[in-house]
Amino acid sequence: MPSQAQLAAALSASAQGISFAQARQWLLTRSDRLGAAASEVESARLRRQAVQGLGGPTIAVTGMAYHYSANADLSLDPARHALDNVLGLLPPQLGGAIGGRLPQLPSSINLQREETRTSASLSLLWPIYMGGLADAVRGELDAMADEAQADANSAGGSQDTLLVQRYFGAQLAARAAQLRSQALAGVREHADAADRMLAAGVISELERLQARAALADAEQQARKADDDARLATTALARTLKIPAPLAPSNPLFVDSRPLAPLDDFIASAHQLHPGLAKVQAKRRQAGALHDAQEALRRPQVLGFGMREVATHGKPNWVAGIAVRYTLWDSIDRDLLAAATQKKLDQANQTEQQALSDIALLVEKNWLAVEQARTQYLAQQAQEDLARELLRLRTAALKEGTGTPLELIDARLNLAKVQTERAQTANQYVQALATLLEASGQAGDFERHMARADIQIPTQTP
Repeated sequence: MPSQAQLAAALSASAQGISFAQARQWLLTRSDRLGAAASEVESARLRRQAVQGLGGPTIAVTGMAYHYSANADLSLDPARHALDNVLGLLPPQLGGAIGGRLPQLPSSINLQREETRTSASLSLLWPIYMGGLADAVRGELDAMADEAQADANSAGGSQDTLLVQRYFGAQLAARAAQLRSQALAGVREHADAADRMLAAGVISELERLQARAALADAEQQARKADDDARLATTALARTLKIPAPLAPSNPLFVDSRPLAPLDDFIASAHQLHPGLAKVQAKRRQAGALHDAQEALRRPQVLGFGMREVATHGKPNWVAGIAVRYTLWDSIDRDLLAAATQKKLDQANQTEQQALSDIALLVEKNWLAVEQARTQYLAQQAQEDLARELLRLRTAALKEGTGTPLELIDARLNLAKVQTERAQTANQYVQALATLLEASGQAGDFERHMARADIQIPTQTP
């Protein structure tokens, strides 16, 4: 985001206005939509990086600390019976003497053990073969990252087109306001002349009233044009998130030369249009999902191992290979595979439809640019006629063969024709921006603007 120093510098340049290149750079750094799209791209990129090692070994350490207390009651009755049997086998004198000297055994003994222990172990799990599941997951995340990038490119193209609409819309409004202001000055001059001519008895009261009515209408049109210009400039400032409105400095333009062939723009769109890139990313996601379903049909081979971390003695360990193959599953894998294949078919058909729609959109905008170009050139004759008519009406009034109202009408007609030409130039600019966005070349707008051989300045001599 631009610093306060950059903002101050931009605001200090308001007297000179802001160029389209400056406005575009400002928009790129302050647009919330572009910022959100960039964050989504970065998020998708980080997700893909996170699973780069998917399918590799996993090593874990497990530690335990525990305290236990064990209690047990042991019955001594079997031992007492066995001892009595042994004594019974001895001679009576010897058995009695020994038995009398032996202590009397209790009927049972209670044993109790209480201890605190710790243990730790290292374990390893290595998916040696998963049927291509890891590659399918990575492929899907790659496609998701491409989809996020396509969305970001689409957002960038639409923001460029929006900037063209707001920037040159403000320029058109400023030119219309300037033309209306010039016309108002001329109409006011002629209305004042009509007052003097009435006083001299040259014209009638009706003609003077008609001149005053034309003046009132010109004043209203000039006020409306000024309001429209202020609103358009404010809209541009809001788009750029600038607190003070800045007037655009680059004029409306038209290139009298024809565009490149339509096929060139269609070919570019098929290569660069972000919408098509998104459809292709969706198709790759469907393909990765289908591959993942197929991977679940294949056997899985895992390597594993575990070793105790012991501070004394010889530690226990185990290592081996496990093979798992599903013989029967409650989920119908055939139907799931068929479902993912249908999604893949849908993606392929959507891509073909997108190719057709994009080609049609490019052709529509290409024709709009050409129509605006030829219309602007054709309007030159109308402007020449309006200028000549104004010259003749001015000369006629000086010679006394014309009326102020005729001169007013001629001046207003010239302003109208010039405004219409400016509107046509704006149509050319807007159609060009839309064409470049549709063909994936939104960033080339400034190049087309620089090579245009017709500039329509705001100030009219």
